Amino acid sequence: MRNALVILAALLAEPLLADIVVPVRNLRAETVISAQDLTVLERDVAGAVQSFDQLVGQEASVTLYAGRPVFPGDVRAPAIVTPNQFVSLVFTTSQLRIQVDGRALGRGGAGDRIRVMNLASRSTLFGVVQEDGTVLVKNGK
Repeated sequence: MRNALVILAALLAEPLLADIVVPVRNLRAETVISAQDLTVLERDVAGAVQSFDQLVGQEASVTLYAGRPVFPGDVRAPAIVTPNQFVSLVFTTSQLRIQVDGRALGRGGAGDRIRVMNLASRSTLFGVVQEDGTVLVKNGK
């Protein structure tokens, strides 16, 4: 009898709701998110972002719709380099550092791998965007 009461109480109890962060307006992809773009709703959505700190200053990687949950994969670090931007290409070894002018052929934030063009040789290669906006090319690839 006691087990039946516990089960009945569990079925009749209201589900606990968690707070999730949602946009107050539609945010297009590549928009940097500010605190004014967000609000908190009381809903239980598995995997949804629950903290302003996880979103403010990040860039939307897809369109975010007003009132809909935001998931961690929907945002990324803001882009530092944009297509056709002039960048410094850096190649380093333990004893050598070469720096040349280049042009970004893709968009990326710190740590992203993008395609770039060496302006002197007109060759295209891949590099990793650094926090200072330079692109680190490893092993000439």
